[in-house]
Amino acid sequence: MSKLGTFWGIGVGPGPAGYIPLAAIEALRMADIVFAPRATTSGSSVALRCLAGIAIAPERIREIEFNMDTDRSVLSEHYARLAETIAVELRAGLNAAYLTIGDTLTYSTYGYVLAALQELLPGLPQRTFPGITSYAAAAAALSWPLGEGKERTLILPCPEDAASLRYDIETHDIVVLMKIGKRLPWVLDLLRDMGIAGHCAFARRIGLDDEMLSADLSNLCPTEAMGYLSTLLIRKDPREKRHSGQGIPPDVLQMNANRLQEDLS
Repeated sequence: MSKLGTFWGIGVGPGPAGYIPLAAIEALRMADIVFAPRATTSGSSVALRCLAGIAIAPERIREIEFNMDTDRSVLSEHYARLAETIAVELRAGLNAAYLTIGDTLTYSTYGYVLAALQELLPGLPQRTFPGITSYAAAAAALSWPLGEGKERTLILPCPEDAASLRYDIETHDIVVLMKIGKRLPWVLDLLRDMGIAGHCAFARRIGLDDEMLSADLSNLCPTEAMGYLSTLLIRKDPREKRHSGQGIPPDVLQMNANRLQEDLS
């Protein structure tokens, strides 16, 4: 029996080319096969587009159609078939890389694929490379801090109802909302009803041709913004102006100024 090939999970993007660890690039160069997921509703793999500028021979690339069905039984069968497809190559001794958009293990399909493979191939040599999460990329694109001081940040898939989301917002300082989809209209209505839409932000398809970025959701049109690869950054209260000294007692400001003067003298 051939020695098992090595399996690498690699997070790419989201969006701009170059959002990939150097160690992961080296693994891509050593991979005999690069599996690139593509949604059934898309004509091309977004993950491959995120690798722009990194030379990979076309014959090494295998685009695999990904089922976005929400039915868990359908998805389980899909992951099992996908794992078997990859296992065939690994059993032949070939090294395989699997691309995923964003971080490999943050709400990613890669985690399911890896688990299925490890059941099929106990002792499989594998390494997972971290990637950049969609919300980290969104925060960077919008210069929007995800947490300052002792602010509490909650990261979650969008709830199914407004009451649940309202509770999550009211009990945290910042909420990162993923997997929004068709829920966006009522989510925006809720943020406006709570009076916080002006200091929340939205990002969709960061770095791609149809990128959408908004640092104020007061007038964001949900029908134009809905779509895949979108993230909402929700701040319960306006950002505190820590840089301006606002709210710091005058005697403390004077004491700090005196210390600075002493250090410079």
